[in-house]
Amino acid sequence: MPVQTSRRPPSLDSTRPPASGSATIPAQARTRGAPDPAPPKKRPRRKDPLWARLTVVFGAVLMLTSGIAIVGSKALISQATGNIAQRNLLGDAGKSEAEGGASLDGPIDMLLLGVDARERWAADDVRSDSIIVLHIPATHDQAYLISIPRDTEAQIPPFKKSNYPGGTDKINAAFQIGARNGGGWEGGAQLMAQTIKKLTGVSFDGAAIINFGGFKNVIDTLGTVRICVKQEVKSHHMSYVDGKPMWNADAKKTGKKMTPVVHKKGCQEMEGWAALDYARQRYGLTNSDYDRQANQQQLIKAMAKKATDGGMLTNPLKLQQLIKAAGKAFVLDTGGAAIEDFVFTMRGVTANDLTMLKTNNGTFNGNGNGREMLSAETLDMFRAVKQDKLAEFVFTHPEVISNRK
Repeated sequence: MPVQTSRRPPSLDSTRPPASGSATIPAQARTRGAPDPAPPKKRPRRKDPLWARLTVVFGAVLMLTSGIAIVGSKALISQATGNIAQRNLLGDAGKSEAEGGASLDGPIDMLLLGVDARERWAADDVRSDSIIVLHIPATHDQAYLISIPRDTEAQIPPFKKSNYPGGTDKINAAFQIGARNGGGWEGGAQLMAQTIKKLTGVSFDGAAIINFGGFKNVIDTLGTVRICVKQEVKSHHMSYVDGKPMWNADAKKTGKKMTPVVHKKGCQEMEGWAALDYARQRYGLTNSDYDRQANQQQLIKAMAKKATDGGMLTNPLKLQQLIKAAGKAFVLDTGGAAIEDFVFTMRGVTANDLTMLKTNNGTFNGNGNGREMLSAETLDMFRAVKQDKLAEFVFTHPEVISNRK
């Protein structure tokens, strides 16, 4: 077995200032940008009948976080994505040279982490409760979303940046542990990525941290998204006060009557606050966090469809608003590849080619000690990701495909 050599930059110091309007991240991480990467190897352009059409700039932004197609010039992509914060989020979990390094010719694997960073919470006390692996095969014409259950028991490796000696915990704790003692969001993402690599064997080409608050603004800019609610659920986080939705903590301060927010069964157009609140629910759902995973994947696909099918991408004013909102919602790591090359490579993927997959057959999988573990089938699925044989695995294991619309 070759020695693992990370393709990540050896230093986290950078003289390059953060882009204006970029996502708000903890002060500890704000000064740790990675050096400008070397230009990646040139690849022949794939002929595409869509290539001559109007540039879809926002598709580039969303492709980096949820598998949506883009069409457009690299210059315009670079201009559009210039306000997105880029940091070293992978550390030693990036792909080695033996695994393809910074080349984007082969399969592409991204780690997507959703965090709920509210102003009243400390920057180093945030857990990542949404953990999604985005896999794009070497053909670059399909994308798969695989959620990792937040309560999965995992061996979290030692992490010098936060003075952590290593240990066993729920996997969602890895982000918070990495962020301690000045590690910031960079440290949190790096330790999460290393933990997932240790658990599944998958190394990553890139990563994104998605701030749920900023995500709401992206949905608001889209207008609404169409979500089909599988089962009615009462919100654990929000209530109405005088007809207005509010966080429960804020609603209590008003001293007024609180009416629970209830997401009714059936297909409906949801505003940003409602779509995000629905995608965060797990209490009261039949399969708890597994249903939440499916709902989060469903939301990503709904956003992809709305962005590409709603005519918004041909409206310059709305497009600029969308780009601005996206820039405040995401922190990205493209693993040493220029962001425009990273996006350009994935232009063949569309919202309709986004396949949502289930872990543990969509239900709790205990290890006998009251804790959760990945099933043998799920570990096989991740091995297929690493070997770029996921399409074959899904064909022979159709039960892993989510039936959400």
